[in-house]
Amino acid sequence: MRKLVITEKANAARRISTILSDGKAKAGTVGGAGIISFSNADGEYDVISLRGHILELDYPEEYNDWSGSSPVELVYAPHVKTVRAKNTLDAIHNLSKESDEVIIATDYDREGELIGMETVRAAGADMKKVKRAKFSALTKSEVENAFATLAEPDVRLSDAAEARQIIDLTWGAVLTRSVSLSSGQVGKNFLSVGRVQSPTLKLLVDRNEEIEKFIPVPYWTINAKFGILAFKGEHNDNPFWEKEKADEALRKCKEVKKGTIISYDVSMKEEYRPPPFDTTAMQVEANKIGIPPAVTMKLAEDLYTSGYISYPRTENTEYPKSLSLRGVLEKLKDSGLSEEVKEVLAQQQIIPSRGKRRTTDHPPIYPTASATPDKMKGDKWKLYELIVRRFLATLAPNAEAEITKCGIDLNGEQFTASGYILKKEGWKKYYSKYITMTETQIPKLTVGSEVDVRSLTQDGSQTKPPFRYNQGSLIQEMDRLNLGTKSTRHDIIGKLFSRNYVQGNYLIPTPVGIAMTRSLEKHGGGITEPAMTAKLEDDMLKISVGERTLNAVVEESQNMLHIVAEKINGEGTELGGEIRSALREQQHIGICPACKNTMSIKRSKNGNFIGCDGYPECARAYPLPRGAMIQTTEETCDVCGLPKLKTIRKGSPPQTLCIDPKCESNTSKSDIGECPSCGGRIRVMYSKAGKRFAGCSGWPQCDRTYPLRPTGTITATDDKCEYCDSPIVSTGNRTECINMECPGKGDAPKKRASAKK
Repeated sequence: MRKLVITEKANAARRISTILSDGKAKAGTVGGAGIISFSNADGEYDVISLRGHILELDYPEEYNDWSGSSPVELVYAPHVKTVRAKNTLDAIHNLSKESDEVIIATDYDREGELIGMETVRAAGADMKKVKRAKFSALTKSEVENAFATLAEPDVRLSDAAEARQIIDLTWGAVLTRSVSLSSGQVGKNFLSVGRVQSPTLKLLVDRNEEIEKFIPVPYWTINAKFGILAFKGEHNDNPFWEKEKADEALRKCKEVKKGTIISYDVSMKEEYRPPPFDTTAMQVEANKIGIPPAVTMKLAEDLYTSGYISYPRTENTEYPKSLSLRGVLEKLKDSGLSEEVKEVLAQQQIIPSRGKRRTTDHPPIYPTASATPDKMKGDKWKLYELIVRRFLATLAPNAEAEITKCGIDLNGEQFTASGYILKKEGWKKYYSKYITMTETQIPKLTVGSEVDVRSLTQDGSQTKPPFRYNQGSLIQEMDRLNLGTKSTRHDIIGKLFSRNYVQGNYLIPTPVGIAMTRSLEKHGGGITEPAMTAKLEDDMLKISVGERTLNAVVEESQNMLHIVAEKINGEGTELGGEIRSALREQQHIGICPACKNTMSIKRSKNGNFIGCDGYPECARAYPLPRGAMIQTTEETCDVCGLPKLKTIRKGSPPQTLCIDPKCESNTSKSDIGECPSCGGRIRVMYSKAGKRFAGCSGWPQCDRTYPLRPTGTITATDDKCEYCDSPIVSTGNRTECINMECPGKGDAPKKRASAKK
């Protein structure tokens, strides 16, 4: 029996072939397309990979001219699918004719089902031959079981994905063209708008407005330290909103040297294990250890196709009963966490935690094979370790802590001291590197006894504005509001960055991002509200379970979009004016001191730069700061009169600098000493990626450079190293030679002696 297997990615094709052939598969080509062939007891196999969608959905060519048709006309315009890889499709067409069975082995989700179904249909395969292999991990047992129990393709799941594809294309094209044409931003400068992107951006703009409008309110707190252990107690009326009341309470407390214990309670608290990882939780936790969501998904996909973890796109937080948890642990005994694995495996009974979400398509994310840090490096190991430790935490016992609450009276003013001692580590033993635990001990005390007052402090502060979103917390909020899917949310955030709607790690909206949102709120017919997008998401889910049809959902979405498009088209002049004004503000840097024209950000084939609008009469131009987020200021340079920009770089305090990098005001700040090679000046510089280093001002004639620590302030000391003549700098509490290879560093007495001679 001859079988044709279609996979979504090349890695999956190789792994499936290796498993089913017991490592005896051979690679070859058919009509220019790569295939893998092998035989086993079930027959002869040809395995071919697609590399994603083989067909591309678009509008007919006559609609590609933005000026040739109104965006409103696109709402009900037809769509066409064009072949992206003709050689691959021809090979599938020919091989399917020779095969007794065509097996779709793409990722088992909506998108994977559509990729498989559209391919076999486009290839003209006999649909009676088409079967589906369903698996959640590329492990030997899962793959063998999937191919031994083939199912029918899920047409409803495929239809749900196709509905999303059509709706996303239509909404994106209509809205993007409408806004871009209204604001005169066409070609490479078009303004991207989308049904998920726009409400997501609104979350950031609304939060930014909350922060900017926030008015801090002063308050005061009174705290004390008691007894030999100097344990902390907080005044029960904290915070005080009136300074007079705080002063009076502090005065009364200072009148006594001892406090009276008025209550003392000790209890045990059970601290429950975290639920298993779904996609959102994995992205959030990975973001906390410095792996952005987009990178997390790329790494997770690679770990999956390499057989190290289960399918990383899932909303399930409950392990299925069919999953052998002990079997998974056995596979991890040779991993870099073997001791921890053996401890969890040694439990008499393993009962996993579970979350609130339960689906049947894929299990939660769990490790499927062993790996060690010497073979798996960098962020890939960090993510793999996170997934393993989360898995262990879900199988370990709950933790237990001793909680102490102690009430203390100071001359009528009451304080509460809280103690926390972890008594049983439980799951925290395996997940401790991702959580913060601070133990506080309170001695055993009896009600009515007295305790010494060691110190009393009154601190003044102000209420803080809401926190800004980071990528992890934004993905959580998108999940809560049903904006996008587990597979697309990180891409949506990426688009906000690429279109310059947001900047920085804390997603600060730019003037254009703010203007876009506020204009669409007024003229966009509700497209910035999560409810409209959530309704469409719910409709697509109903397609997959048979409650709605593809055509009905697409038609309803088109009718919704038509109302929006008509409104934007009718109010385009006002909308366009608001966005153009914001663009000018975003590109405006300041006034040219030479000709009094505006200086703004310009585009060129070599990248953006700051130039004078008086060009060509005034040719002043300066590079943008490398690898930095910039914010405009009203300040001008005291030395040369040029505008100053605020630059923000990760790991360094913000700086306000003249836009001319060669201005004395900048070179004096960046100067850290004399170059030992040529007598020039060593200065702090930045690479294109924003990484700082020290280099000679005499470049390219002098190529002397030094790597620098990635974070912290670097201050010149005007001293030279006695061993290598390189500058000595101060970095916080450390004073050191800037030369990482200085013979005076480390245990090198012979080198030091030689250098002194």
